Amino acid sequence: MPKAIWNGAVLAESDNTVVVEGNHYFPSDSIDQQYFKESDTHTTCPWKGVASYYSIEVDGQVNKDAAWYYPTTKEKAKQIEGYVAFWRGVKVEA
Repeated sequence: MPKAIWNGAVLAESDNTVVVEGNHYFPSDSIDQQYFKESDTHTTCPWKGVASYYSIEVDGQVNKDAAWYYPTTKEKAKQIEGYVAFWRGVKVEA
């Protein structure tokens, strides 16, 4: 089962991830909310839409903007709408 791990904590775990451009997108109900803090960062993908970010905090250490999601996607990316993906040192084991 794919899981996202950072600083020894399991951030998300699900058998229902969607892989897009090499990234596992986890359903929002599979993330452990205690580690996620909303960020003011937003970026735009030409075919997916506007992404929002979370910073991850584990044991007092913060990994800024280490997770992203698309609250509302463009039509071609509907399968990942609301799903969460990771980078910046977060290890995804599949």
